[in-house]
Amino acid sequence: MRVHIGTDHAAFEMKNAIVQALTSRGYEVIDHGADAYDSDDDYPVYIFPTAEAVIEDPGSLGIVLGGSGNGEVIAANKVRGVRAALIHSHDTARLARKHNNANVASIGGRMHSKEQIIDLVLAFLTTEFSGASRHMRRLELIKAYEESVII
Repeated sequence: MRVHIGTDHAAFEMKNAIVQALTSRGYEVIDHGADAYDSDDDYPVYIFPTAEAVIEDPGSLGIVLGGSGNGEVIAANKVRGVRAALIHSHDTARLARKHNNANVASIGGRMHSKEQIIDLVLAFLTTEFSGASRHMRRLELIKAYEESVII
């Protein structure tokens, strides 16, 4: 599975740890930056390309990181077709995939330890969408709305 990942300075070291952990487990990770630590960088610069890459690469998933993950989930969800979820526990990681078919996880790099974040990422990546009719119906409502408005 291909995983697109992006962050600003707030989770730069976490991103690098995730890339290493996923690569060692056989995932193909595409890093959309930041490439160097810069305390003045802006998360949308990295989050938009990460989210766009997920849409352009069917079957892939995305991980976006920041200090809290809040700004990143907002930015990612501005990309048409992205269903980004703020992940802060195993339950939110699994349910985002199982019920919402989320294709991007947003995680606060300052909210968890490196081990916890890697565990949350793996829970997200290894959970499949249930495909249950009630979840499909809800996702179709979201898609219909998204297609009816100009973003």
